[in-house]
Amino acid sequence: MKVLIATEKPFAKAAVDGIREIVEKAGYELCLLEKYTDVQQLYDAVADVDALIVRSDKVTAEVIDAAKNLKIVVRAGAGFDNLNLEACTANNIVAMNTPGQNSNAVAELAIGMMIYMARNTFKPGTGAELKGKRVGIQAYGNVGRLVAQKAKALGMEVWAFDPFVPKDKMEAEGVTVPATLEELYSNCNYISLHIPANDQTKKSIGKNLVGRMPKGGCVINTARKEVINEEELAQLMTEREDLKYCTDIAPVEMGLFENFEKRFFATPKKQGAETAEANINAGLAAARQIVNFFVNGDKKFQVNK
Repeated sequence: MKVLIATEKPFAKAAVDGIREIVEKAGYELCLLEKYTDVQQLYDAVADVDALIVRSDKVTAEVIDAAKNLKIVVRAGAGFDNLNLEACTANNIVAMNTPGQNSNAVAELAIGMMIYMARNTFKPGTGAELKGKRVGIQAYGNVGRLVAQKAKALGMEVWAFDPFVPKDKMEAEGVTVPATLEELYSNCNYISLHIPANDQTKKSIGKNLVGRMPKGGCVINTARKEVINEEELAQLMTEREDLKYCTDIAPVEMGLFENFEKRFFATPKKQGAETAEANINAGLAAARQIVNFFVNGDKKFQVNK
């Protein structure tokens, strides 16, 4: 079996070394394609591989078509919108992600962003503390749960809304569960987004929800830029000079937010999973999942069912 790591932005050396150890111990061959500058290099590299590990690299229908022997592709990370699931399914390729491996990194960033915005993006002026404030977590999965834990440690009151998680489970963890999403926004000083980008969520975060937030409300987005209705949010921030927005994913229309001094911040490039620990954890998980798939037929983390 031949396993390829194809990463335009490479894994840390420790991650590659760990992946190599796992793959070669199983008796497979490991190949590397790092810092490639042309998609043709990717087409050539996947031509004869049985398994593929990527980070944010796009596995398009064209990549799938070039990979005649490919049986499994694993996205080292939680999101998998860079994988063409339809093409994978059509070619009997199992597509997986590695959920939970970068959750702590993203949760720490969300908390850090709350502090950054509470302190006026570290510019002169009187800021505020998180203690005693109310944070609303939209989607109570791996990351949302960790944000809740860290927020409680800072003395924040935690609310969460997730129709896919039983209410009693969240309440057992000390979380207040509102009846509706509108109620979550109406009652929280901070909203931390952890929802995927799909047909139900795209452009769903706009005036109807954010406009309900209390004075000084702040939206923290470490999820996906597609879930934000940028035009509505920018207009709302123009009308309400108290609202703040901090995102780990630069808006499509960056110019809409350029004039909101101290009230808007976007990281230059997505930072959520950019820690050494998350980098290593996700890479090693991807390698283990590939070995388990070939040895045991394990498809636990398949996303194209």
